[in-house]
Amino acid sequence: MIKKLIIIATLVAGLDACKSKSKAAYNYSSDMVAKENNLRPEVRATESNVKKYYEAGQYDSIAVAGENMENLVQKTIDEINAMPVPVAKEADKFKAAVIRYFIFIKSLYMDYKEYGRAVTVEKRQEIMLDIQKIVSQKQDHLDEMQDAQRKYAEANGFKVKAKLD
Repeated sequence: MIKKLIIIATLVAGLDACKSKSKAAYNYSSDMVAKENNLRPEVRATESNVKKYYEAGQYDSIAVAGENMENLVQKTIDEINAMPVPVAKEADKFKAAVIRYFIFIKSLYMDYKEYGRAVTVEKRQEIMLDIQKIVSQKQDHLDEMQDAQRKYAEANGFKVKAKLD
């Protein structure tokens, strides 16, 4: 009888540990999504403002907007780097993919800053080509991060909600 109780207690404890790991993995994934979602209002406002600045030839304002976003994205990267990674399958790979995505986004705003600071039309044209290249690659980087998130979720027993955005 005591052996059965010990076996049952061990099984229950093991199931609770699995649930706890899965919950921690899910929470970590949710935290990463929240980091991206928290940037969205600033991204939208910046993109709208940069378009207006571009049309008005206000290059110094483009530089300021780019630098502000660069700093904001870097702050997010720093926050993610400071977050402990849960003891979960694929967690390190997921975190690395998230960091790569945010570094990619930051590179766009670094180019905005450089575009606004450029002193010649030729240099602005060169930087604009870089910006267009970055924009054309955004979906690939997003897909890479989301693929890592799906693998992470599958490995840890939860599902990722599809974005409706």
